[in-house]
Amino acid sequence: MVHNTLSKIEEKLQTVSSIPEENRDELLHLLTTLKAEVHELSKTESESAESITGFTQMATHEATRQQKNRDLLRLSVEGLTSSVQDFETSHPKLAETVNAFCQVLSNMGF
Repeated sequence: MVHNTLSKIEEKLQTVSSIPEENRDELLHLLTTLKAEVHELSKTESESAESITGFTQMATHEATRQQKNRDLLRLSVEGLTSSVQDFETSHPKLAETVNAFCQVLSNMGF
């Protein structure tokens, strides 16, 4: 399920027209790192990995909508950020990648 969700996010990022090219490139690069980090996490914390990918999908959806809803984007980015807080020590690269991903999405929506 995690892999499928990440593939859908990648497809959306590659095809949606509402993302500036520089943001698209940065998000796709971060998503590549996120895939590897979530894969490692899923070996020991499968539910957490699913939460992270679910919030990533929702935040990506909200940031790439033609008519953005700032409140929904803010809530989905906050959920994504919260989903990795417990892993800042054990999986610092995961937390760093998610935080960078959130920053790009937030900047696109505001």
